[in-house]
Amino acid sequence: MQTLNATVLHNALPTMAEALGEEPLRLNLAITMYLLAAAVFLPISGWAADKFGAKRVFVASIVLYAFSSAACGFADSLSELVIARLVQGVAGAMMMPVGRLVLLRTTPKNELVGAMSVLTMPALLGPVIGPVLGGAIVTFGDWRWIFFMNLPIAVVGLGLVLRFVPNVAEQQVARLDVIGLLLTGLGLAGLIFGFENLGRDIMPAWAVACLFGGGFGCAAMYWLHARRNPDAILDLSLFKVQTFTAAVVGGSFMRFAMGATPFLLAMLLQIGFGFTPFQAGLLTFMSAAGALIMKTTAPPILRRFGFKRVLIINAVIVAASFMAYGLFRPSWPQWAIMAVLLVGGFFRSLQFTSLNGLAYADVDQPQMSRASTMSSMFQQLNQSIGIGLAATLLHLFMTWSGQPQMTADTIAPAFMVFGVLSLVSLAFFVRLPRSAGDEMNGRTRED
Repeated sequence: MQTLNATVLHNALPTMAEALGEEPLRLNLAITMYLLAAAVFLPISGWAADKFGAKRVFVASIVLYAFSSAACGFADSLSELVIARLVQGVAGAMMMPVGRLVLLRTTPKNELVGAMSVLTMPALLGPVIGPVLGGAIVTFGDWRWIFFMNLPIAVVGLGLVLRFVPNVAEQQVARLDVIGLLLTGLGLAGLIFGFENLGRDIMPAWAVACLFGGGFGCAAMYWLHARRNPDAILDLSLFKVQTFTAAVVGGSFMRFAMGATPFLLAMLLQIGFGFTPFQAGLLTFMSAAGALIMKTTAPPILRRFGFKRVLIINAVIVAASFMAYGLFRPSWPQWAIMAVLLVGGFFRSLQFTSLNGLAYADVDQPQMSRASTMSSMFQQLNQSIGIGLAATLLHLFMTWSGQPQMTADTIAPAFMVFGVLSLVSLAFFVRLPRSAGDEMNGRTRED
């Protein structure tokens, strides 16, 4: 439900903007605010699952997601849509950790990569179906059905959760770190809102500076708070684990681009090339199809070459694929665009699976819940930053070129920037030991 809704929405943004009387670039707020709410509330989700039980939290989050989806569908203005998306983001944050926590606590490490690949395959159906379905909805129907279609999915989901999902709860749950929750929430909100308004001339420069200052200030205060509090809501000691830091922090530079790519492709194909949403969806679903194909090949590739070698070589391939998207032109045959998207989706998914597995390679079982929460929070934050950076780059390229509207020439350079940015992750990967993640591949360090 979550992945389907996200990919459908990306492809529908230009049509939704026209219906709501807004500029297409402003509609990225509907995505950014969802990701912001999810990032802010993710820290509490692990605690809530431990405190109240995974099943109870999952059921409540699905119900809230369904109601907020209906509110999105009935929205008549951008402000109403943004408010409903904020609530939807809160519900989404509570859904994410459940499956991962159950998996991490019940699966041996040497089976975890394969298990996580299987777990994510149903979720990839959303990106495969989403672009085509979203294009069909806004081309032949009403964009509001993008959100209304979540309602029957939620009903089915509730039935499956009640029947199959166990309550995975801890015997002893630490008290909720309210101060830490407030500091992380305010810090993330300040940074993301500041980034969202950077270079847009919507807010005065002093106000943007205050947002960044407040965000970094809250982050610094949380760091001081967490050093003295053993029950801090985010466990910063996890960053002492090299493999976790490489996967979560180093992997962020690739995830910035991954978060921005669906948004940029929708702008390029629909506004830059003049394709209908349905035509654009038929093309971009190839990226998700490549990701789905990869899921069955990731475990043997990692066993054969190891995490370090795969991450380094694949980082270069992934960066090249982002840059290749910037070379698309309306004169390209559609089969060529689809081929590039298919290959790019395959290697990005390999990198994503490798990072997800490596993150937990050296994390002790008692820390799994906090590691899952921290990893999920970073992933949501990375997507939000990626979309905010993409919108900022489009605004800057329009300003520098003197174009009042987006064109293919003002959109394409953004892919080049993200390709270069994703290469920063190499600085983290090259420092990994050759044996990094061996236990995940069924080998010991001595092997």
